[in-house]
Amino acid sequence: MLYLRFNSMGVRLLTFFFIFSIPFSSNSLNFDKDILKHIKWREIGPASCGGRIVDVEAIADNPNIIFIGSASGGIFKSINNGVTWESVFDEEGTALSIGDIAIAPSDSNIIWAGTGEPNNRQSSSWGDGVYKSLDGGKTWKYMGLKETHHIGRIVINHENPNIVYIAALGHLWGSNPERGLYRTMDGGKTWKNILFINENTGVVDVAIGRDSRILYAAAYQRQRKAFGFVGGGPHSGLFQSIDGGDTWKKLTKGLPEGERNLTIGIRKLNSIRS
Repeated sequence: MLYLRFNSMGVRLLTFFFIFSIPFSSNSLNFDKDILKHIKWREIGPASCGGRIVDVEAIADNPNIIFIGSASGGIFKSINNGVTWESVFDEEGTALSIGDIAIAPSDSNIIWAGTGEPNNRQSSSWGDGVYKSLDGGKTWKYMGLKETHHIGRIVINHENPNIVYIAALGHLWGSNPERGLYRTMDGGKTWKNILFINENTGVVDVAIGRDSRILYAAAYQRQRKAFGFVGGGPHSGLFQSIDGGDTWKKLTKGLPEGERNLTIGIRKLNSIRS
């Protein structure tokens, strides 16, 4: 008979044994234990202990070094092209839900991690802000923005690693002002919200051009409720800055109408896709 236990984390196999309808005796059917020697315990749910993988980043000039961020399991690092992995965020990180990871283009030892997955599920975990590592992910320091809860993207200036942009979605289950696009000019000592729409609309994505003064940001109006999900709204949209984030212009020409979520990226020719 196979005994199973059901819980919120999935189905786990506990143990198994055979029950015969007749008592065992010297004349009973003999049971050969050797038939079980090749049977091993295995995970049958949930699909992955860390949940959803939300980001994968590699060192540009050494792609054998890889970082992955999990929606509920922290950050893992591999130095051998994914053959083995080490958890590197368990000690300093107080929130193990990761939204995005960014490696400074000018110094691969500088790594930023934004906590709180950007997914909009009922089971989505929130974070407590952003963290920075100066030693390639060995240690981390908390850099604030606690109430942003969900980080969609982090980008770092190509030449100056002290200039960092944080796309913050804000609370999923309610309104709050700590959402939008944040910028630091001093490595995270101070922050300024440079693109604030309203208390129900955050920024889900940001992309930086080869000229670091050119930025694109995607605003996303969303809120989850017990009885449903508002995924989009009139305040969602695509914004452009050509002065490093000091001023912004909403882009509308040639873009599809309607209430939607946007993700963005800049090609090498500085053209945009959405």
